[in-house]
Amino acid sequence: MAKVSLESIKRKFNNVTAIDDITFTIPDGEFWVLVGPSGCGKSTILRTIAGLESATSGKLFIGDKLMNNVPARQRDVAMVFQNYALYPHMSVAENIAFGLKMRKFDSKLIRERVDTVARSLSLEHLLDRKPKQLSGGQQQRVALGRAIARQPQVFLLDEPLSNLDAQLRDDTRAELKELHQEIGITTVYVTHDQVEAMTLADKIVVLSGGRIQQIGEPQSIYAHPINRMVATFLGNPPMNIIPAKCIAAGFDINGQILTIPSDLKEKLRLPEGQTFDLGIRPEDIQIQNESQAEVLQVEVKLVEPLGRETLIRVTVLGTAIILNVQTSGNIRLSPGDKLNLQLDLQKLFLFDSATGDKLYP
Repeated sequence: MAKVSLESIKRKFNNVTAIDDITFTIPDGEFWVLVGPSGCGKSTILRTIAGLESATSGKLFIGDKLMNNVPARQRDVAMVFQNYALYPHMSVAENIAFGLKMRKFDSKLIRERVDTVARSLSLEHLLDRKPKQLSGGQQQRVALGRAIARQPQVFLLDEPLSNLDAQLRDDTRAELKELHQEIGITTVYVTHDQVEAMTLADKIVVLSGGRIQQIGEPQSIYAHPINRMVATFLGNPPMNIIPAKCIAAGFDINGQILTIPSDLKEKLRLPEGQTFDLGIRPEDIQIQNESQAEVLQVEVKLVEPLGRETLIRVTVLGTAIILNVQTSGNIRLSPGDKLNLQLDLQKLFLFDSATGDKLYP
């Protein structure tokens, strides 16, 4: 096992910069997740660590060894891809053992390692089967087992669960977390799925446009996003963004006035007339029975019952602004209903309309 350090890594393809100034250090044994929208550079970072891409500039260390000019096969990392890449003519046992045989390990050690890995992944009863006889989840566990059997310094996982159905993805995600707690190998995991990022990671690296936006523990990033991009990317449903303007009484939202207490307005320190984006998470909005100065009037567009809770999609009256509201599962609403929504003023975020930088808190 080893720490992984990237220092000002840049990767250019012709005139296109895929990743730029990527700098972070993953401590030995931690599970870090690279997350962001498609094209943000997360897979390029993973492939650069693996040695499948060469950094245009910057330094990459695994442990204390500079890896820039070290071939992929000599980096002692194991990579698991989205498509499993199992050998169809080999049994489960042979697939797990393949990397060890290529490195000419002793046959007795190979058998012991395969048996140990198979038990940890609940594959011991499948060792004689071929990949085509396995379910998607079982094939994924075999791919993980092949990587684990090598006992590399670093695991690199590139969206390994994306081909699984929802229930199997949840089960395999839990198994993967338990497995990491057991073996403790430094792991870099790439996904666009924020649920995977939030549930698996010791630390999350949020990327956009090839650059790091924020690094931190999942709950810390969720509670304290550094900008609008991070705020809207982490969270399901995402944070609501409402264009607004500061006025004497509070906020003007396309003619609807949201009154703000004087003590909060002093904290915001916004000049009258300034426009901005107001951010509020769906769980921080409450439905009120009566109209008040602190509410927004909206119309229900879509109701999605989810059992324990209900997700409501509404539009602010007189605008095209769409909001998501998360409320109790026993509420009864229909499209066209008019509602009054109260925002939790202690949980507001304000962002610069042009740059997306956070203005408050």
